[in-house]
Amino acid sequence: MQNRSPSKRLEPQSMDYRSVLEEIHAAVLPVVGRGRVADYIPELSRVPPDRFGMAVVTVRGEVYTVGDALTTFSIQSISKLFSLVMALQAEGDAVWDRVGREPSGTPFNSLVQLEHESGKPRNPFINAGALVITDILCTRFAVPENALAEFMQKLSGNQAVHYDRRVARSERTHADRNAAMAHFMKSFGNLRNSVELVLDAYCRHCAIEMNCVDLARAVSFLANHGRIPSSGEMVLGASLSKRLNAVMLTCGTYDAAGDFAFRVGLPAKSGVGGGIVAVMPNECGICVWSPSLDESGNSHAGTLALELLTTLTGRSIF
Repeated sequence: MQNRSPSKRLEPQSMDYRSVLEEIHAAVLPVVGRGRVADYIPELSRVPPDRFGMAVVTVRGEVYTVGDALTTFSIQSISKLFSLVMALQAEGDAVWDRVGREPSGTPFNSLVQLEHESGKPRNPFINAGALVITDILCTRFAVPENALAEFMQKLSGNQAVHYDRRVARSERTHADRNAAMAHFMKSFGNLRNSVELVLDAYCRHCAIEMNCVDLARAVSFLANHGRIPSSGEMVLGASLSKRLNAVMLTCGTYDAAGDFAFRVGLPAKSGVGGGIVAVMPNECGICVWSPSLDESGNSHAGTLALELLTTLTGRSIF
């Protein structure tokens, strides 16, 4: 494969994303399926490992796709990004009193740091942090998982977005480690609602199903200074959007965030369903999906695809 020189990169308005995506698709096909599908949630273990889809949605409304970009999948931890957005809308910077903004350096479901740091999770994208964010939504909304699904419907423009009850039930049945985190944080006063309520809502919002186009469109407000490109509606202020992109860059891909930033150079959030969303500021939202994961829980082919995207276009935040 021949790399385009960044010195000859195209301007955003003339970027040929269609050919770029086709080149990426051809390059990653040999590694699609490498790794392993998440099997600690039995319902996810049934997903075929040899799938690949990718979508780019520009702030001008252009949509480019390749592969299985219209196939729905379980967004899992990608939902943590949008639950955080709702918590920031509700409480602003007060959110950071209960959850940090630092990379964890440990697996997403680790309990190790909670005791040393008095029940305050390192960041909102590890499971412990996402449980605190879900607790905030449980206080603010009667049915937080439905409120999040409706929020995702608005951002994606797809009114069919909702959670898969079978996946939610499968995840809830195998939530012992998350339950341990929740009880531990509650002992420190960092969980206000019942553990059962928080776990139910958390497992349901992780089980939301979307496709690559839905998610690329849903995240595009973060490429547009906090405004939904199609309507101009403000989701977050420009300052909060900037800070959220920073947390995505440093914490959004589990304990591989440093390597991901080194290789890809874009703010991103991954999920063990095999999806990764990414933001190219002022230009587009991106989503790639391939279910087989690397050791950190990130899509193996998806990470490579995003690295190729920034290489071929010569564009990243650096």
